Amino acid sequence: MARSKTVEELATALKETLGSRLVAFLLYGSTARGTHVTGRSDVNTLLIVDTVDEGLFAAIEPVVSAWSKGGHPAPILLSDAEWRDSADVFAIEYEDMREAHRLLAGRDPWEGGGVTVQRADVRRQLEQELMVKLVRLRQAYAALRNDPKRLAAVISGSMAGFLTMLRTTLRLAARRPLPAPPRGAAPDALVREAAALVGLPPDPLAELFGQARGRTLQLSAADPRAAAYLAAMARVAEFVNRLT
Repeated sequence: MARSKTVEELATALKETLGSRLVAFLLYGSTARGTHVTGRSDVNTLLIVDTVDEGLFAAIEPVVSAWSKGGHPAPILLSDAEWRDSADVFAIEYEDMREAHRLLAGRDPWEGGGVTVQRADVRRQLEQELMVKLVRLRQAYAALRNDPKRLAAVISGSMAGFLTMLRTTLRLAARRPLPAPPRGAAPDALVREAAALVGLPPDPLAELFGQARGRTLQLSAADPRAAAYLAAMARVAEFVNRLT
């Protein structure tokens, strides 16, 4: 069986393929934060290029295809102009990337002050995404309350996104960047701090995240932890709605 490429090898291959067309290539998300769970977490990358055209796709297809066959998502792909003009659309993602990323090729896309994320854009996107996630989870809970295996899969699949939202909520409330967690740290401290901020008992939510980390979440029929998870998301959404 062929060895899966490392992200550093992917960066080298993209540099060789694209040359001066490559503006920036960076690693972000849990792997950059040091909270990656092998076999569970994606290796997330962003590729910024001069322009996105058919010639670009033809050039990178062999490299990206080989990377994807290793079980990794393809890089997010933006032109340099799209990157500079989209901070209002992807406000949460930009702030999360800014806080924890590793530049693998090209120039740091935040250098020079060309990208500014507005607090109002972050708050608006956060409230919208929390409510969308909450509504969808309620749909799943209504249908799967007594099907714990399928419900556990839905909740587990939502946890990474909810962690990002909790981190963003803390950042908004503090009006400053959060200190980076120790590499390899579980999200326990983040979850507990966010729960305390919005007025939730911290133990149930932290325990649920801890149980899901690195293994399959196990729920029972009508498990109160599932109801507590939904209630926590609703409380965070209410808190964000009141932020100014």
